Amino acid sequence: MNLAAATNESLAEMSNVLIYSSMAVYTLAFLAHIAEWVLGSRSKVGRTAAALTAPAAGTVQVQVRQRGGGTAVLDKPEVVTRSATGARDVPDGPGAAGGDEKGDLYGRIAVSLTTLAFLVEAAGVVTRALSVQRAPWGNMYEFSTTFSTVVVGAYLGFLVARKNVRWLGLPLVTTVLLDLGIAVTWLYTESDQLVPALHSYWLWIHVSTAIFCGAVFYLGAVATLLYLFRDSYENTLAKGGTPGGFARSVLERLPAAASLDKFAYRVNAAIFPLWTFTIIAGAIWAGDAWGRYWGWDAKEVWSFITWVAYAAYLHARATAGWKGRKAAYVALIAFACWLFNYYGVNMFVNSLHSYAGV
Repeated sequence: MNLAAATNESLAEMSNVLIYSSMAVYTLAFLAHIAEWVLGSRSKVGRTAAALTAPAAGTVQVQVRQRGGGTAVLDKPEVVTRSATGARDVPDGPGAAGGDEKGDLYGRIAVSLTTLAFLVEAAGVVTRALSVQRAPWGNMYEFSTTFSTVVVGAYLGFLVARKNVRWLGLPLVTTVLLDLGIAVTWLYTESDQLVPALHSYWLWIHVSTAIFCGAVFYLGAVATLLYLFRDSYENTLAKGGTPGGFARSVLERLPAAASLDKFAYRVNAAIFPLWTFTIIAGAIWAGDAWGRYWGWDAKEVWSFITWVAYAAYLHARATAGWKGRKAAYVALIAFACWLFNYYGVNMFVNSLHSYAGV
């Protein structure tokens, strides 16, 4: 074995160690997120529940320091978010920590651990790229590890931008652990060079945009799913019903249904043009590699089906009678199409895109 081969093998082993290490840190972050939800105060959650049943937005008092050194108490309208249908005005929940200092501490620890795990996993992805001397997404294992890295990076990016998305932390870390578990257990492939058709700069352009689009679509899907649960909860309260204890504990802490719906719509709408570019870039690459831009290959077909599904969702959002829950169901179907394109086509369907192996 020559020196270059030995170096590449060592880098590949280091990459594996880093990926497993990131899984260990993600596990600690998962436990911290659980602690944030469990140990967060219920008292402020209860006050939020009372606010949800109020017929209209009230007022809150704020103290303003006067020029002479005293203070004056002023009434300020309570900030609320409007639902997509205009039927309810409800405030956002206090978050997973419930507004409690202990819960908030565990939440901050969870975010810190998630950041550390992200950096370790990113180092593993980069080390894998160095070991194969190409883009680190030439097979399903590499795609999965890169995908989970980008998902966490997008989540942390929202936090850095001071967006209220910490409620994404627990479902995010849970699914990242599942994704990495599947990758290292069933999808692992030894680092190797690609077939000639993949030796193209389009590998960097087409696949990287597909990974980024999938990461943002995932965040939108989680928000959409939580919106459906929160919307049902708010409907129960509006009808005078009494949700169960678990529903009150969890759903009262989430943002209002309108906030979740708005977040899901904005991220899906923002990333849809890039998904369109991804399909176009894939067609151009197919023209260079196979001499035709479109051949109705399974991966091409399901990429187009995913595009149509998200286009239908965006259209539904602009169509009277299809906003809210109906549009949310279309969004989840669209993400299910993306997931099948991600896993199903590569693993269960004979396709030109299966040449890279699992």
